[in-house]
Amino acid sequence: MSLSFTSRADNQPPDYLLPWLNTDGSLTAMIEALSGQPLRVERRFEGYRALTFAEKKQLCPQGTWHQPQLAWVRESYLYGDADTPWVAAKSIFPLPSLQGDAKRLQHLKGVPIGYVLFKNKRELPNQRNICLIDLGWQRQTRYDWYGRKLLISETFLEAFINRVRPHSD
Repeated sequence: MSLSFTSRADNQPPDYLLPWLNTDGSLTAMIEALSGQPLRVERRFEGYRALTFAEKKQLCPQGTWHQPQLAWVRESYLYGDADTPWVAAKSIFPLPSLQGDAKRLQHLKGVPIGYVLFKNKRELPNQRNICLIDLGWQRQTRYDWYGRKLLISETFLEAFINRVRPHSD
């Protein structure tokens, strides 16, 4: 795994959040273990969108960055054992990546993507960037899934932070 931080040096993630930001395995499985129940996915958007230039730089060959590129995008909230979302997620599947068995990624509906990506492997080759955005700490991971590039962003929301933050008595 390649990892980089894009936040300022004085604004590093808290130690208790590092295992969640850095895991090479399935975040879905980790959330289910913490909550003691299946992960619930609430889709907020699902459909075709044009890739931004920054997304093209991460997902497409260099010579194609200035050409329009479409992707299948799913934006969702992920819930543990609460009525408040724990994670805001965005999955980007460039259309050239949706060939063969990967076509099923367009038809996940409410199925957690971790069930598909990590079905046969505990870890996948990836590059990860961690940053602090307005909503919270985010990990943006480009996976190489059977030779196909996928970009998944997961932002840990306040309800999740409150769940995993150590509390002093």
